[in-house]
Amino acid sequence: MAFDAGMLYAVLDEIKRECLGLRVEKIHQPTKDEVVLFLRGKRLSVNLGSVCPRIALTQIAKDNPLKPPMLCVLLRKHLLGAVLDGVTQCGFDRVVCLSFTGADEMGYVSKKLLYAELMGKYSNLVLTDENGKIIAVAKPIDFADSDIRQLLPGLTYTPPPAPCKLLPLSLGEKDFLSAYASYPREKTAVRFLTDTLAGTATVVARELVFRVAGGVDALLSDVDADTLFSVVHDHFAALAEGKTKPVIMRDGGGAPVAYGYIAYTHREDCTASYGGSFASLFDAYFGEKDRLERIHTRGADLVRLVSHAESRLTKKLALLEEELLTAEKSEEYRRMGDLITAEIYRLKRGTSTFVATDYTVDPPASVTVSLDSRLSPAANAQRYYKLYAKAKTAREMVAKQIELARAELAYMESVSAFLSRARTEADINEIRDELYRAGYAARMKKYVPAKSIKARPLSYTSPSGYRVLCGKNNLQNELLTFRTAEKGDLWFHAKGVPGSHVILVCGGEEPSEADYTFAAEIAAFHSAATGDLVAVDYTRVKNVKKPPASHPGYVTYKTNYTAFVRPKDGEGEKGNESW
Repeated sequence: MAFDAGMLYAVLDEIKRECLGLRVEKIHQPTKDEVVLFLRGKRLSVNLGSVCPRIALTQIAKDNPLKPPMLCVLLRKHLLGAVLDGVTQCGFDRVVCLSFTGADEMGYVSKKLLYAELMGKYSNLVLTDENGKIIAVAKPIDFADSDIRQLLPGLTYTPPPAPCKLLPLSLGEKDFLSAYASYPREKTAVRFLTDTLAGTATVVARELVFRVAGGVDALLSDVDADTLFSVVHDHFAALAEGKTKPVIMRDGGGAPVAYGYIAYTHREDCTASYGGSFASLFDAYFGEKDRLERIHTRGADLVRLVSHAESRLTKKLALLEEELLTAEKSEEYRRMGDLITAEIYRLKRGTSTFVATDYTVDPPASVTVSLDSRLSPAANAQRYYKLYAKAKTAREMVAKQIELARAELAYMESVSAFLSRARTEADINEIRDELYRAGYAARMKKYVPAKSIKARPLSYTSPSGYRVLCGKNNLQNELLTFRTAEKGDLWFHAKGVPGSHVILVCGGEEPSEADYTFAAEIAAFHSAATGDLVAVDYTRVKNVKKPPASHPGYVTYKTNYTAFVRPKDGEGEKGNESW
């Protein structure tokens, strides 16, 4: 799996066919490592992430920050309204130049160049004028970072140094054979290709060697030079002619493990899955992975907040329960006081212990009572009664604190469950706002609550056409149950675990059994329940109540029924059908 120069060449061929001559309508920067150019309905994504930097068309819509980053502002200033009139690959390297022609602030025609350097952790995006003067750069490089190449606004752009290797697209047989003859024979043929051919990834070199030698570990001395040149020449000739096929390699379980512009036949443990375009390839391969990574990054502070809160509450509960066990001795203190009072006529000051008969148990039992020899018998009795009163009060208070801690822990577990299922940045923002309003503002530094956040619960249609609504956080749960739903609608929730409130909007009618099952499956799917069968409680909305001063999303209900269903999302399986 590698976005090498060959892959870039194939992708740029697709971008040229789809985007040349189109005008830039919008520019977004969903994350610090990604810029999306909107070209007449086409989304051109430039990803600078260190894991797999790439440029490709995409159909995936992504949420944007409320305030655009400075790079996005500068790109909008210079590129909005400009026409993409050139797409070129610099040499045979992972550097692409996008040329735009538009009007400047004075209305004169001007040309801007956007360089995307797709080189792992050194990836960068640089905007220059037609003379190469840098206007904006995603990751500035000053003299302290490098004394060879600096990327700063105002300087002249210089491309990354090109390696001293052969260019595969113009490979001559004489040069190749000369490199073959001078390369150490004891090294592998794969190493020879990666060291000799510019922009060639190891996985591609393995495939070429496999086609020649039937294996990827063959030494250079075991590979015929003419045969190797023929295979290499034919491969890159096909690439130059556009004879490529977007392919995803999948393991035995169907999970994607590699992608490319050719099938990797040396991966005998995988099967090739072909698609229609490189745009759909990257959407299928990286779409879900990028979404989860983006959500994790945007919600990392919330994950830490919730995790720390759960850890703190768990420790607090353990201490409170230990304290409650100590407070349970209150009856023992009262019993000691009663025994002293009953035997006080025969006790004298200075006595440290005495044996009394407890007639409150059957049969009566002898009990040894400890006394403070410095106190009178009456004072000893009062001391035990005071300990009894104190322990009794402590027991009541500790029991109340345990109840509150358990409620708060259950609430944080529900927040954690919703956070793990967040799909968009809007979902993260709603959960952030919920925690702020729930009293966690002190732990959310520099957070400024939005004036209003529009709730967007999930919406489905049941088999009979009823509308089914599903909350994505606790605030949405309350909104659906107590404001949106009518008393005659049906309410569903997974039994005994954090999860979404699901409303089957039926207006008091009696839906079909399939409608009940459909809503229950959604409630099971959007919950923290595990297993093939999940218990889901359901009842009419009128039977659902919210206790006073309870946490968001917490409810009680009665007159309910329970169904056991398999968790299933109402939208069914998602994915790109071409893959």
